[in-house]
Amino acid sequence: MGACVSTALARTYCSCVEFLAELHSASGSEIMSNSTHTPILMDGKALAGKIREELKGRVESLVNLGVPKPVLATILVGDDPASATYVKMKGKACESVGMGSVKIEMPETTTTEELLAKIEECNAAPDIHGILLQHPVPPQIDERLAFDTIDPAKDADGVTTLGFGRIAFGEPAYPCCTPAGILRLLDEYEIELEGKHAVVVGRSPILGRPVAMMLLHRNCTVTICHSRTRNLPEVVSQGDIVVAAVGKPEFIKGDWIKEGSVIMDAGYNPGNIGDADFEGCSKKASHITPVPGGVGPMTIAMLLSHTVQAAEKSAGVA
Repeated sequence: MGACVSTALARTYCSCVEFLAELHSASGSEIMSNSTHTPILMDGKALAGKIREELKGRVESLVNLGVPKPVLATILVGDDPASATYVKMKGKACESVGMGSVKIEMPETTTTEELLAKIEECNAAPDIHGILLQHPVPPQIDERLAFDTIDPAKDADGVTTLGFGRIAFGEPAYPCCTPAGILRLLDEYEIELEGKHAVVVGRSPILGRPVAMMLLHRNCTVTICHSRTRNLPEVVSQGDIVVAAVGKPEFIKGDWIKEGSVIMDAGYNPGNIGDADFEGCSKKASHITPVPGGVGPMTIAMLLSHTVQAAEKSAGVA
């Protein structure tokens, strides 16, 4: 009897040891898996380069047909250093694909009427195919009126209310460049959109709202969050796709998002910091855009693409 009990106890002991060993092994594997999880980085810089190469060929085709090369007009009002830098970058980007650019500089004291007149000149110029009014403009100017004065056929930056309305209804128009870049990145990485829950954090008229409409048009279920949204972390945690467009560094926390979500960080803050906590979100995300090198390069690529498309339409070869 005593021998039988001893044997039974020994077997029980061995089973417990084996169970604990398996549990430890499984826990170790899980810890190792979590600690080494690496999301796919959505390389906007590489994709933008690919798009520019494609645009070079399209520009050459236009020139070979005897059509004037596409030209982007940039209008800078005032002497804001950051805005001047952005305009210079866009001019160089045009040159990189064989496009032309016209830089129009106006003084800080420019009135709304003077700016509108300059925009109308660009609208009427047959050799200008795209118009970009650099934001922001001085406070005395009615910026919305100025944007809406741009001919929709030349609205390469996608800033007119008419363009937004057409995008919202799924009609042809040039969308805002950053939202267009976000959608192009999602397509490049073959992210399934139909039926997915997209959470857009931010409701600006040139980013949050248009990207929400574009995702809706692609059959996503879309939630738009803003400064008055209650239980924001809970709402964000429901997103299969999260677009960070709030303008605050590292605002979207890693513990807000769910496993396997796709993080599109459209923010750019001092120190090359995005609107999402990259390190924290990377522990859960399946895909994530880095800052810099993610959404940013796509914005200018889309601006160039829209301008070339406008030139093609003007020449009747689109």
